[in-house]
Amino acid sequence: MRNLPGFVKKYPLFPGFILIMFLAPVFIGDPFALHVLIMVLLYAAFGQAWNIISGYAGQVSLGHCIFFGAGAYTSSLLLIKLGLSPWVGMIAGVLVSIMLAAAIGSICFKLKGHYFVIATLVIAEIILAVVSNNDFFGAAVGLWLPIKESSLVNLQFHSKIPYYYLMLIFTALVFGFTWYMEKSRMGYYFRAIKADPDAAQALGVNLFRYKLEALIYSAVFSAVAGTLYAQYVLLVDPYNIFALKVSLIAALVVVLGGVGNLWGPLVGSAILVPISEYARSWLSGGGKALDLIIYGGLIVLIAIFEPDGLMGLLKRRVFKKASDLNKMPIKP
Repeated sequence: MRNLPGFVKKYPLFPGFILIMFLAPVFIGDPFALHVLIMVLLYAAFGQAWNIISGYAGQVSLGHCIFFGAGAYTSSLLLIKLGLSPWVGMIAGVLVSIMLAAAIGSICFKLKGHYFVIATLVIAEIILAVVSNNDFFGAAVGLWLPIKESSLVNLQFHSKIPYYYLMLIFTALVFGFTWYMEKSRMGYYFRAIKADPDAAQALGVNLFRYKLEALIYSAVFSAVAGTLYAQYVLLVDPYNIFALKVSLIAALVVVLGGVGNLWGPLVGSAILVPISEYARSWLSGGGKALDLIIYGGLIVLIAIFEPDGLMGLLKRRVFKKASDLNKMPIKP
């Protein structure tokens, strides 16, 4: 709480942004536009979860659909098989994702560079094959969630507005945690590991411990995002949950917005997700994969002209303008 005034001073437009986001459903009457906003918030939070391990700690993952799917499938199975509340399923999904993170970390953190990336991708593909060929998980068809009474207890609503506010609160919590992490000793350790792991280790940083912490935090938020997504669409199937595309979108929103930047995932999600949703809406089946083509084009442009993402471009512009103002002669 002591840091809140400094935060507002650093980001003076933030309170206005929060007010706009809070009032958005009042002025948006189109259900599809509200759906797009919900998905923007979902992928901003999911992208921030990816950003914690990949952007701050430097362990690039292409298997984050594992944790997203752990939350979605665990909560859905407990609801369908045992009739347990989605909130209980969310907690169980978080625990499953933590165990998966510990197992994956203990194996994959021994690998470096592109070998780690490939390992996370391979594990995700193995899990996809297992789930899509197992009747317990609904096989390739997936699982339809039962429709319950509209209430917060059931995490189901007849209107999109409660889903929007639920996603807004979750996204705010993820970003709040990341902001706190940035300023903490843990955040400095993460960035030291990313910059030079050997130097960080020489200075006494326990590489395995802090990499694992970053992965666990990332997995927890990803699992919650998966549970909320499952309760929103009421359907989980392996090719929309454990597919490479899910992991790629989490990575792409961060790469476009700015890797290792607090606001990068939100900026990237606000651009990429509407492109994807409106491309599917306007072009229907004929627009399949068009969003991926646009994604690819944007990422190529970012990689060539602005590797730090759109937030990097914005910062450079702001600093350049401030520098130009400082160089102006002072008239007596």
